[in-house]
Amino acid sequence: MKPDDPLLQILACPLDKGPLHLVVPEDAAEDASEALYNPRLRRRYPIVDGIPQLLPASGEQVRDDEHEELLKRMAP
Repeated sequence: MKPDDPLLQILACPLDKGPLHLVVPEDAAEDASEALYNPRLRRRYPIVDGIPQLLPASGEQVRDDEHEELLKRMAP
């Protein structure tokens, strides 16, 4: 998913209905995959084969240190 994808403008967190932010890997060699992140609830939703997995059960709670790292990696 690209940061300028129009789909990002309409996607919302399934729990609080607020906006989600695209999180991209720091470099192409990194194992981490793209995800959508809700910094308000500190929940990360995976993007699998280009499809956001936005069921509440698909999201995972992140720890404080992960939260700080995800904030740095959020696409502008």
